[in-house]
Amino acid sequence: MIELEGVPELIDPVMVAAFEGWNDAGDAASAAVAHLDREWKGEVFAALDAEDYYDFQVNRPTVFLENGVRKITWPTTRLSVVRIADADGKGNPRDLVLVRGIEPSMRWRSFCNELLGFAHELGVEMVVVLGSLLGDTPHTRPVPVSGVTSDADVARRLDLEESRYEGPTGIVGILQEACTHAGVPAVSLWAAVPHYVSQPPNPKATLALLNRLEDLLDLRIPLGELTEDARAWQLGVDQLAAEDSEVAEYVQSLEEARDTAELPEASGEAIAREFERYLRRRDPQDGPGVATEGGLADGRDASYLRDTASGRTRPPRATPKEPREPRASDDAAPPTAPGAPETGEDADEPGQGPDDGRTTGDGPPEPGTED
Repeated sequence: MIELEGVPELIDPVMVAAFEGWNDAGDAASAAVAHLDREWKGEVFAALDAEDYYDFQVNRPTVFLENGVRKITWPTTRLSVVRIADADGKGNPRDLVLVRGIEPSMRWRSFCNELLGFAHELGVEMVVVLGSLLGDTPHTRPVPVSGVTSDADVARRLDLEESRYEGPTGIVGILQEACTHAGVPAVSLWAAVPHYVSQPPNPKATLALLNRLEDLLDLRIPLGELTEDARAWQLGVDQLAAEDSEVAEYVQSLEEARDTAELPEASGEAIAREFERYLRRRDPQDGPGVATEGGLADGRDASYLRDTASGRTRPPRATPKEPREPRASDDAAPPTAPGAPETGEDADEPGQGPDDGRTTGDGPPEPGTED
């Protein structure tokens, strides 16, 4: 029996989890949970016993000095709670339980059962697991984010794709299946990271995951400096690509393939999601000095209609009635990676190969898994 002394009763809690390692290309998923914990000042209330789940020759503990005293930090998984109603100041009736750690080395079933024990005691209504994968997607385009679930009812209710994946999986897939068997609704969100710039961090992919999480949970997530970090990241990659003609040519070929795959134009659902996020960002209380996706730190209106995932600026419009040419949304499907299943095959749960870091047979989500 799990005892949670000191943890207050939560309001419609949702568990959001991410794990470093195989399912965290560019550290995009773990950085997204870390951002939530930092912006909403999460309070850690539990940590799993590292002895039970980690091989310390694979995930080594670290030694540090604190006031001249040597201390050790053990690799583990920690749980924290954020009270969004208090942090938002608007009575938003939804709290989050954040799970952040490293993919365990052993005893995965016990690991998932322990997390589900916490979810049961806290009254968690849904589990959302974040992941990121390497794929053939250009850094100059919006980051593709797909959402899948193993629960047919959840798929219909949230307009997600049912997982039909077969092949090797990580702790993200195991946890999602454990939730399904335990009767807890579970969803996984996947961001595609360009394989040619896979080293962490990747704030652009982190931003795309948070935007997708906003849509899924109908929340307004404070972005802090993440938008500017994503723009700076893209500019840096642009400069590196421009210095190598072969890389620049390769990026151009990915752009052409991506643009072709996105035809015909964006769907009405994608435009509706964009407008809903725009409305969430319009906060009359936001004044000068408030950095949001729809405004700059000095108070100038940069408009939500900037494509924050790609760093490109679109002209603001006075009202939503003015038509514009539709753009591809953040959760557009990426081109199929080399060696991955062709369009139409089961490929809705990604995995990063152990040999070369590229996508393997359990490749990127198949086109059509996104909303």
